[in-house]
Amino acid sequence: MSSQVPESGYAGRKWFLLALFSLAATAVACRVFYLQILNKDFLIDQGDARAIRSVEIPAYRGTITDRNGEPVAVSTPVASIWAAPGKVLDSGAGLGELANLLDTSVEEIRRFMTDRQDRNFVFMKRHVLPDTARQVRDLRIPGINIDKEYKRYYPIGEVASHLIGFTDIDDAGQEGIELAFDDWLRGEPGKKRVLKDLYGSIVKDIENISQPVPGRSLTLALDQRLQYLAYRELQTAVLRNKARGGMLLLLGVRTGEVLALAVQPPFNPNNRADFKGNQYRNRVVTDVFEPGSTIKPFTITAALMSGLYQPETTVDTAPGKLNIGRYSISDLNNYGTLSISDVIRKSSNVGTTKVALSLGPERLWKLHHNIGFGSPTMSGYPGEVPGTLTDYADWSSLDLATVSYGYGISVTTMQLAQAYSVIATGGLLYPISFQKVSTTPAPRRVIPEMVAFEVNRMMRTVIGPGGSGRRAAVEGYHIAGKTGTVHKTSESGYEEDRYTSLFAGFAPATEPRLVLVVVIDDPGAGQYFGGQVAAPVFSRVMQGALRILNIPPDNLIGLKKQALLAGNTR
Repeated sequence: MSSQVPESGYAGRKWFLLALFSLAATAVACRVFYLQILNKDFLIDQGDARAIRSVEIPAYRGTITDRNGEPVAVSTPVASIWAAPGKVLDSGAGLGELANLLDTSVEEIRRFMTDRQDRNFVFMKRHVLPDTARQVRDLRIPGINIDKEYKRYYPIGEVASHLIGFTDIDDAGQEGIELAFDDWLRGEPGKKRVLKDLYGSIVKDIENISQPVPGRSLTLALDQRLQYLAYRELQTAVLRNKARGGMLLLLGVRTGEVLALAVQPPFNPNNRADFKGNQYRNRVVTDVFEPGSTIKPFTITAALMSGLYQPETTVDTAPGKLNIGRYSISDLNNYGTLSISDVIRKSSNVGTTKVALSLGPERLWKLHHNIGFGSPTMSGYPGEVPGTLTDYADWSSLDLATVSYGYGISVTTMQLAQAYSVIATGGLLYPISFQKVSTTPAPRRVIPEMVAFEVNRMMRTVIGPGGSGRRAAVEGYHIAGKTGTVHKTSESGYEEDRYTSLFAGFAPATEPRLVLVVVIDDPGAGQYFGGQVAAPVFSRVMQGALRILNIPPDNLIGLKKQALLAGNTR
C-alpha cells in the first residue's frame, strides 16, 4: 500500500517557504535602503576614516649662498622607499630584483619584513636617487611604496663645513648656520588627501589640501673665493707643521662680517657615514685657549687710556727677569730699557708685567670686558662659548701679571678677532655677523680714537725690522699685528713641549679693511713660535684676500724699495 500526502500539506509548506523568503528579501531590501539611502553619509564617513588619509607634502629647504650668490647649501629632490611588511611577505614578488636595486639580499629583506610584519609603515631606504626610485616603482611589488623627499647637498663640501654645518636625514638643521637659521630656512609642508589600502599603501591621490611653502633663502657674509684660500692655506700649514689642528677667521673691519672661517681637521657634510662629534664642532666659536702675547696690545691700550703712559714712555726690563713671590717672569733676552712701542715689538713679558702692575687690576679688567673677553660675541652662532675672564677683585699680583701677557684668561678665535677689529676701527666695536650686511650696524666706542691709532702704529713695528712677526709681511701693504706662543695645558699643568701658535692682525694698517686671526694647535715639526708657524699663514691669506677684493696698496714706498732691490740683483 502506498501512503499519500494530502495536497493541502504541500501547498501549506510551499506558501510558508515563499513567505519566509519574501520576508528575508524584504529585510535585505530594507537593510539596503537603510544603508544606501538613510545612513549613506555615516557609512561614507566611516569608510573614509579608514581609507582616506591626509599626508604631508615635503617643502623645499631654503638655499644658502655666499655674499656673491654662489650656492653653498642646496636641497635636491630624492625618494625614500617604504614598505607595508605584511603585504610584501604575502606577495613575495620581485624581491630578487628589489634586493639588487637596494644593494642587499633577498634573505635580508625577508628578515627585515618578518621582524616588522605587525607594522604598516617602515622605511627601507631613504634618500635614494630618482633613477633608483623609478626602477623600484616599475617592479610594482605590492606593499612597496615611494615618497618624495629632499636631501641637503653642499657644493663646496668640506671647505666651509664647519661654518655652514649640516642637516639631519629629515632636513632639520643640526649644526652651524643650518641650525642657527633653521626656522628661516625650513619650509612649511603642504597637505594632500589620499586613498590608502588595508596595508597603508597609497592607492590614489584625491585632492591637495594645501601647497607646500618653500623655505627662505639665506645670503651669508662668506666670500667663497676667500674661503677656498683660507681653507687651503690653513690645511697646508697644519700638515707642514704636523699640527693637531688649526683655526682661522677673516672679518670685514667696518661691518663685522665673517668673510672666511676655516677649521682643521675638516669633515665632509655630504658623507654622513664619516660624521664624528669631535670633528664637526666649529672650533672658532667653541674652543678656548690662552691668547698669550696677542693680548699685549690691549695691556698697552689700557696703559695709554689711563693717562699714566705716553707712547714715548720707557720701561726698564733689565735684567730680563722679574720675580713675583716665588714665581719668575722672563723675556727671551735682556732688552734693557724699552719704550712702550718696543715692549710690543719685542714682545717683552717683563715690560708688559711692569706696566700692568702699575695700572692695577681694575683698569685692565675693564678694557678686556669692554672689548668682549669673557662674554659671547652675540653673533647668534650655536654653541658659542664666553671664554674666561675672572673678576678682578679676585686677582693677585701674579694673576694681574699673567693676564697682562695672555695667561690666566681664555678666549675664542672669534673673540680675539673681534677685539683686534676694535683697534682696526679706531676704537669702535662692531657686532659679528654671519649674514651679509646691507646696512652698516651701529658700533659702540670702547677705546678712544687716538689711543687706538697709537696702538695700531705700535703694532706695525711687530712686522718691521727686529719685530717678532716679520713673516706676516705683505708686499705693498702696511700690516699691524701681534704674534703669540702659548704653552698648552694638561691635567698636570703647563706642558713644556706643546704649544698653541698664533698671529692676529689687520690690513691695510693705514686704512684697515680686514682682520685675520690664525691659530695653529700643537705644531709638532720643530718650530712652534707664532712668528714661525702662524705668521706665514697670515701673510699668504691676507695677501690673497687683498688681491681678490682689489684693495689698493698703502705702502708704495715699500713697493718701490722692493723694485729697486730686484733691479740691483739683476
